Amino acid sequence: MAENQEQFTILITDDRIQNIISLEEILVKENRVFLRATSGNEALKLALKHDSIGLIMLDVQMPDMDGFEVAQLLKSNSSTRDISIIFVTAINKDAQHILKGFEHGAVDYLSKPLDIEVTRAKVNVFERLYFYQQKLKNALAEVEKINKQLERFVYIVSHDIKSPLSSIITILSLLEKNDAVLNDSFLQGRIEMLSQSSGHLSEMIDLILEYSKTSITQQTVEEVEVLDLVQQIAYLLFPPKNITIHIAENLPVINTRKLKLQQVFQNLLSNAIKFNDKENGVIEIGVEEKEDFYLFHVKDNGPGIPEKDKLKIFRLFQTSDHKTNKETSTGVGLFIIKMSVEEQGGNVYVESEEGKGSTFYFEWRK
Repeated sequence: MAENQEQFTILITDDRIQNIISLEEILVKENRVFLRATSGNEALKLALKHDSIGLIMLDVQMPDMDGFEVAQLLKSNSSTRDISIIFVTAINKDAQHILKGFEHGAVDYLSKPLDIEVTRAKVNVFERLYFYQQKLKNALAEVEKINKQLERFVYIVSHDIKSPLSSIITILSLLEKNDAVLNDSFLQGRIEMLSQSSGHLSEMIDLILEYSKTSITQQTVEEVEVLDLVQQIAYLLFPPKNITIHIAENLPVINTRKLKLQQVFQNLLSNAIKFNDKENGVIEIGVEEKEDFYLFHVKDNGPGIPEKDKLKIFRLFQTSDHKTNKETSTGVGLFIIKMSVEEQGGNVYVESEEGKGSTFYFEWRK
C-alpha cells in the first residue's frame, strides 16, 4: 500500500511493549509514524505490508526468532532488503557480537540502557538519509519517464522521415538508368552523389529506428546461447569470400535481453566486415569471464583507428577521419552500441593500431 512520502515510518520490534513505548517517547516527532511488533514474525508481516518503512529498530533478544534471524529474512526479500536496521541490544558489546549484527544486515547498533541524545541523533541521520533516497528515486523515475518519451519521439520522427526518403531513393534509382542521365556525365555524377547521400541517410534512420524500437518494447530477459547467436549473425551478414570469421567455442549462456546483445554484436561484426581493407580479412570473436561481467571482444585485421579518434567514434554522428576504402559510416552504430552496453552497467572501448586492425571490447552483465 502506498503511504505519505512526507512521513517517516519507524517499525519498533521488541517482545516487551513497555520498551516499545519508551522508544516511541524518545523519538516522537510531528512527521513520524510508529509501527509496533512484539515478535519477529509480526515484524516480518508489518515490513511486507507497509512499503514506506524507513527504519526498523530491532531488539536482538526475542523468543522464537531473535533479531539476527529477522534481519537475515528481511535482507533476503527484495521488497524489504533496502530498509535500514538498527539493532537494540542489552547483551555483550564485544566486537565479535557487533560484527555478527552487521553480517546479518544491521547498519547501526544501540546498547541498552539507551542514551537518549545518541538515540535521537542516530535516528535523525537515518531519517534524512531516507528522504534523500526518496528524492533520488523520484528524480530517477522522472528521468526514465522523459527518456521513454524522447525514445518514442525519435521513433515517430524517424519513421515519418523514412517514408518520403524511400520515395526519393526509388526516383533516384530510376533516374540513374535514364538515357538522358547516362549520356550526361555531369548529371550522372550529381544523381550518383544524391543516391549515395540518400542511402547513407536511410541507413542512419534504420539504425535509429532499430534502437528506438528495442528500447521502447523493453524485451524480457531470456536465456541466450551467445555462441549460437553470434554464429547466426555472422551467417546472415553474408561476409565476402575474402573474410574469415573465427568464433570462440567458449562463448557463454547468459540470461539477458537478447535483442540488445544481438544489436551490439551485429553492429561490431558488420563494421569489421564492411571496413576491412585486407586481401585476406580475419575477424575473431572471443570472451573473458570477469566477476560480474563477461568481457567480449571483436577483433579484426582491418585499417585500424588513429589514436585521436578512439573516443570520438563512440559519440553520436562522429566518425573517424581515417578512410582507407569507399565505405562510409553514419556515426550512429557505435553510439548505439555504447548506449546498449552502458544501459546494463558495462563499458565499451577499443584498442587499435593503424594498418594492423582493431579490437572492440564490451562488458555484458552476467
